[in-house]
Amino acid sequence: MAKHLTKADILAILDTINGWKKPPITWDAICDAVQPIVGKRPTRQSLSSYALVKVAYKKKAETLSLEYIPRPSPSSLSVSQARIEKLEAELGVMAARNQALLEKFVVWQYNASKHGISESMLNERLPRIDRERSVPKFVKSSIGKRNV
Repeated sequence: MAKHLTKADILAILDTINGWKKPPITWDAICDAVQPIVGKRPTRQSLSSYALVKVAYKKKAETLSLEYIPRPSPSSLSVSQARIEKLEAELGVMAARNQALLEKFVVWQYNASKHGISESMLNERLPRIDRERSVPKFVKSSIGKRNV
């Protein structure tokens, strides 16, 4: 029976994906890289069943698919430290925004459930917008007609 991944395992896998430097990134390479961390080599299907892992993989693959140009190391540690502090501050802001959105989603989820709105109703596609129409359609009116 396959070993289930814990939250700590998932976080370690996400760190591994986010820290991936050189292309290509593949599911097999990730499975091999996280084997010492997890204790057993997970399968591609196991990793891709976690939404966060799947999104992180997709974003990293997109980033690495762009022309790979190794960044030169900064000339001084103070420049590196300043950049790290800036990125950590941005990460903190993004984490707070993400948490706020998750909290808002829970409220919406509760309210939708309370009012009888199902998940399938929430996942319906948006209506198609007719962008070819340049003149609005008018409804025939009764202007000029008199009621006698």
